Amino acid sequence: MQGMQTHLEKLRVDAAECVLIRDLATNAHKRELFARLAEHMSALADQIERAIMQAARGPSSGDGS
Repeated sequence: MQGMQTHLEKLRVDAAECVLIRDLATNAHKRELFARLAEHMSALADQIERAIMQAARGPSSGDGS
């Protein structure tokens, strides 16, 4: 579980850095690229966060099966 938390924190930091680079970029292509990277990393971090919360709750019978 600690490994997942570490990856979550790293993705959040990396996404924030991409936002900073996006905001500082003077080239429109680079701004778009770093905006997409930040969005993708944030989405991955959200997925990891949900997995951590689900694992903390334990197995659930409400998975639609």
